[in-house]
Amino acid sequence: MSTTHDEQGHSATAHPPATPKKRRPALRIFGGILGVLVVLIALLIIFWRWDWFVPLIDRKASAALNRPVTIAHLHVRLGLTTTVSVDDLDIKQPAGFEQEKDDFASARRITVSANVWRYLTGGGLFLPNILVDTPKGDIVSLLDGKNNYTFGSTSNPSKGSSSSSSIPRIGDLTITNGDIRLAIARMHTDMHALVHTTPAQNGDDGSVVIDLKGQYAKAPITGHIVGGSLLTLTNETHPYPIDARLANGPTYVTLRGTVDDPLHFKGTRLALHFAGPDMALLYALTGVPIPHTPAYNVTGNLNYTAARIRFDNFMGRMGSSDIGGDIAVDPHAAPPYVDARLHSHRVDLQDLGGFIGAKPGSGPSKEAATSNQILPDQKINVPKLNAVNATLTYHGDHIENKKLPLDNIDADIKVQNGAIDVRHLNFAVGRGTLGMVATLNPAKDGDFATKLKVDVARLDIARLMQSTGTFKGQGTLGGHITLDSTGNSVANLVARGNGGVTLVVDHGGDVSALLPDLLGLKIGSAVLSAIGIPTRSDLQCFIADLPLRRGVLQTHSLLLQTSNTRTIGTGTVDMRNDTLDYHVTTRSLHFNILSLPGAVNISGPIRSPTVLPGAELIGRTAAAVGLGVLFPPAALLPTIQFGVGKGSVCEDAIQQANAAPAAGIAPGSTTGAGKAVVQPAHSAPKAVASQHKRRKAVTSPPKSAAQIHDAWLKKMHHD
Repeated sequence: MSTTHDEQGHSATAHPPATPKKRRPALRIFGGILGVLVVLIALLIIFWRWDWFVPLIDRKASAALNRPVTIAHLHVRLGLTTTVSVDDLDIKQPAGFEQEKDDFASARRITVSANVWRYLTGGGLFLPNILVDTPKGDIVSLLDGKNNYTFGSTSNPSKGSSSSSSIPRIGDLTITNGDIRLAIARMHTDMHALVHTTPAQNGDDGSVVIDLKGQYAKAPITGHIVGGSLLTLTNETHPYPIDARLANGPTYVTLRGTVDDPLHFKGTRLALHFAGPDMALLYALTGVPIPHTPAYNVTGNLNYTAARIRFDNFMGRMGSSDIGGDIAVDPHAAPPYVDARLHSHRVDLQDLGGFIGAKPGSGPSKEAATSNQILPDQKINVPKLNAVNATLTYHGDHIENKKLPLDNIDADIKVQNGAIDVRHLNFAVGRGTLGMVATLNPAKDGDFATKLKVDVARLDIARLMQSTGTFKGQGTLGGHITLDSTGNSVANLVARGNGGVTLVVDHGGDVSALLPDLLGLKIGSAVLSAIGIPTRSDLQCFIADLPLRRGVLQTHSLLLQTSNTRTIGTGTVDMRNDTLDYHVTTRSLHFNILSLPGAVNISGPIRSPTVLPGAELIGRTAAAVGLGVLFPPAALLPTIQFGVGKGSVCEDAIQQANAAPAAGIAPGSTTGAGKAVVQPAHSAPKAVASQHKRRKAVTSPPKSAAQIHDAWLKKMHHD
């Protein structure tokens, strides 16, 4: 710059000529980048494909599920409510299940909408819409317990668990053409569940519909289940409706009603109905083992809380008996605990036969009727005892049974760790009681170590024999039965057992009608005829004291006394093969010119023994000696007083039998053990002894059991 002067001498400063401003490089770079970004965003929007994330999703899902997972396409629509869809989802079977024909799971399309804004603002996760198109599943468990639905490690489950409050709220669920196969080898199950939903309309929230078909627990299964929508399921103020019908083989089940806030166990109004030929078949559906029963039909209220499932106030029929009560199950206990309190107004004991291994609701089979076996040999059928612990109380107000006219039944039974404790099983008969207590503890090879005691206290014989139509009069039956054994059926428990039977009948009434029915043998009447009991004799006392040793009933004492005769018996009853070898002798209590048959031998199968009366037993000297000496010992008096009361005829009969034996022979050892001691006869019974000598000189041709039985029946008919 320079200074110049004008003509007047003034100075002036000279400026260089102006030049144009240059653009900053940074701005140009920023502008270029921004332009490129705009172009790229535009191109990305135009050409964006969410499918670019498909390989990443496949890898992550496959690693999480421990099996190959693929999807064909991924679709995302962003917004405050974001929607994500996947097409052609396919989850392969895990290692070890490659032989399965179908994949583990698949779906044509799954669409889920999520309210992102609500979640970000702390309102919880809300899924307003879920759509599942053609879902399929193949859930399999093998005999060895290996399954295809365990997804890797489950360590630290407490962190993975969540409360019901964290469950997302679901608005609308739409399922079309669902088909889930369930194959559980150990349960003998292979069935399909066909699932679809119905849309909400006319104020209805819609529903989830499930149809079942296939096999469950070895039996065909069909079912139709209609439940409310998932929106209703998570709605605390709207009851969730259920309407289900299920047929599993011959068992039919219905469940109808509503559930209040099912996620929080607030309460139910559900009616549950069961019907079928046998309650034992319910084990597969309920997990509760029940012995075999006759056909049943029951309805009650199904309730549940967080702690227990209850079947309350149920009523119905089981065979010819009515049945009702309450059942509570604690599924959280290990094993589950069942508390059953049952009652019947009228009960037929045959309907309860399954509890002791007999076929319920029917008499003996044709095979059993022709067999010599007299006790049931079916295994004690208390299935899967280790599956539950249980307490059962049962009371039947009135027993209806033509063969056993007992009045009522009261039972209290406990099952704990496979052991059965019969705390009491009581029957009333008139003014008396038949009471039993028993314990059955598991032993080897499916057996039970069993201890049993039966107290027979003052049973009214007139009531007991009411069904025969022939017995008249009064009388009392009492005594005890004990058993200590190991086995798995009534028959082999007795055949292997130790214990005994002590029974007393006081003032028994008409012996000719009573004893054959008490014995339960076709030959009973013939036996009475053979031993010389007159028709329509008045039974004053009957005492049987029979110890059981390794399945063989022996005889300590056997006395049958009428107003005119006294019969003494000895011998054995072998419960191992249901045979007997028994000897009885009848003597007159007074001077009697009539001939009595004296000694009689009864042997062979218990159901149809051979009776050899009179002269056929003459050669059996050793047995004949024993017949006259085995009188009831005085030690039986406490039992007699318990069974029939103090001051009974049987108390006097014991004294008379030991002090003045009818055969004129002193009793010797009153316990019946050891060698008999024969005392000289007193003068009073000499006539009887001489009469016996005369009778021995008379021989008669042998008679078969059938001939004796026919003769007795003719005699009864004639009288």
